[in-house]
Amino acid sequence: MLETLDAAAVRRWCASGLAALQRHQGEIDDLNVYPVPDGDTGTNLVLTLTSAQQALAMDLETLPDDGHTPHGHALRLMARGALLGARGNSGVILSQILRGFADALAAAPAVRGRQLAAALADAATAAYAAVAHPVEGTLLTVVAAAARAAEQADTDDLRAVTRAAAGGAARALARTPEQLPALARAGVVDAGGRGLCLLLDALVEVVTGESPARPAPVPAVRPPATAVRETGSPAYAYEVQYLLDATDEAVARLRGELDGLGDSLVIVGDGGTWNVHVHVNDVGAAVEAGVVAGRPHRITVTRFADQAAPAAPLPAPLPDGRAAVVVATGAGIAELFAAEGATVVPANPSTGELLDAIRATVAARVVVLPNDPNTQSVASAAAREAHQLGVKVSVVPTRSPVQALAALAVRDPKRRFEDDVIAMAEAAGACRYAEVCHASKEALTVAGPCRPGDVLALVEGEVHLIGADLLDTCTAMVDRMLGGGGELVTLLCGADAPAGLADRVREHVERSWPFVEVQAYEGGQPHYPLLVGVE
Repeated sequence: MLETLDAAAVRRWCASGLAALQRHQGEIDDLNVYPVPDGDTGTNLVLTLTSAQQALAMDLETLPDDGHTPHGHALRLMARGALLGARGNSGVILSQILRGFADALAAAPAVRGRQLAAALADAATAAYAAVAHPVEGTLLTVVAAAARAAEQADTDDLRAVTRAAAGGAARALARTPEQLPALARAGVVDAGGRGLCLLLDALVEVVTGESPARPAPVPAVRPPATAVRETGSPAYAYEVQYLLDATDEAVARLRGELDGLGDSLVIVGDGGTWNVHVHVNDVGAAVEAGVVAGRPHRITVTRFADQAAPAAPLPAPLPDGRAAVVVATGAGIAELFAAEGATVVPANPSTGELLDAIRATVAARVVVLPNDPNTQSVASAAAREAHQLGVKVSVVPTRSPVQALAALAVRDPKRRFEDDVIAMAEAAGACRYAEVCHASKEALTVAGPCRPGDVLALVEGEVHLIGADLLDTCTAMVDRMLGGGGELVTLLCGADAPAGLADRVREHVERSWPFVEVQAYEGGQPHYPLLVGVE
C-alpha cells in the first residue's frame, strides 16, 4: 500500500489502466448509442493510453531542469503521450484529464490524499474546457463526480481518497442514462465514462493493492461488424520514413504496395520529391518498394519498443505556403481529395498523426478538414500544437467527406488565407449530408424502433428513415433532401455497396428532379453503402 504517489506508481498505473482498457475494449465499443456499426470509443481509449505508455517508456529516468519532481515528470510524459496519441472525442478528453492532473502535481513535493483531490478537480476543469458545448451524462460528468467525491473525503490518506474518487465515478456512471435520453433508449451507460472508471479502479489497485469489485455494465447486443483497421496499430513494430525522388505514377503504385504492408501511411510531395512515412513489420519490403519506385534517401527506421531518437526535423514552414490536410475513409475518397491537392490522412487519426501531416506540408498556413464529428476535437488539438511550431491552422468543421469536397472546390490561393477559410466553411455548411447503413442492433431512434439488418438513412447525423430495401431507402432519402432545395447531388458508393447502386439512384434523380445535377464516385468507405451530399 502506498502513502504517496511516486514515479514508479505512475508507471504501474498507466500499464495497469491500459491492460484494463484492453480487456474491456470490445465492451466499451459496444456501448455505442447509435445502431450503426462503427462504435470505437474503447478502441480510441486504448490507442490513446498506448501512446501515453510509450511516452513513459521513452525517457522516464530523464529529469528536466524545470523543478519538477520525478512523479511530476512521469505524469507530464504520460499526459503528453496521451495528447499526441489521442483519437476521437473520448481520447482528447482523456488526454486533457491527464494534463490537468499532471499540471497540478508536477511540482508537488509529495502526492497524498488532498493533493490527489485537488489534482482531480483541475483535471475535471481541463476536461470541461476542452469541450465547446459540454454535455452532462458523459465522461465529463464522471470525472467531475470523481473530483467531488475525492474532495469530500477530506483527508491526506491517499488510499481513502483514491477509493472515494473511484466510487464517486462509478456511481456517476450508473446515473448517466438518467441524464442522456439517448443512453436510456439504448439501455447503456456512457462509453467514455466507463473507460475512466476502469482507469480509476486501476489507480485504486496500484495504491491499495486491492482490486475494486464492480459489476460491468451490460452492453447492448449487436452482431459482429467488420472492423476498420485502426491507424497507428500496435500490431506494427517499426516506423519507416524516407525521402523519395520519383514520378507521380511510381508513387501511385508505391501507395498501394505500402498500404498492403502496414498502416499510418502518409506520402506527401510536390511531384518530384516525396516524404514517405509508414508503420510496418517488414522493414526491408518497405524500403525495397521505395527503390523500385525511385531513389529513396534519408532513410530512418524506428523500432517502437526501443523508442529511438526522432528523425531529422522538418524544414521550417514556408511563409507563403498553403496546404489542406483531409481525413479520409476509403481509397476512392482519398483519391478524390488527393486530386484536389490535399494531403490525406487515414481515418481516426491521432493528434500526433495529424500534426505530422500538417508539418509535412511545410506550409505556414494549413486548413484541416476532419470529416467526422469524432475527429474534430483531435483536429483542434493538432491545430493548437501546430500553432506552437509557427504554423497557422484553421479547422473547418466538416462532418462528412461530401462537405470536404464542397469546401475544396471553392479554394482560391489568390484570396487571403482567412477569407479562403471562411469561403470553405460556408461551402461546407451549405452542403447537407446524409448516409445509409444497416442497423447493427435494436434501438429506438427518432424515426421509430429499428432491428438488426434494417436499412437506416441518417440525415445530418439523425435517423430519418428506416426501411427494408437499400435502393428504396436511398431514393426516399434523396427525395426528402431535395424537397428542401438543391442543385447538385454528390453520391459516394461504399466498399460493400451492391453493383449499380449509384447508377440507379442517379436515374431516379434524373427522372424525378430533372434540373438537378448528379455526380457519383466510388468512395470505398466501410459500413456505409452510400454517402450523399446536396448543395
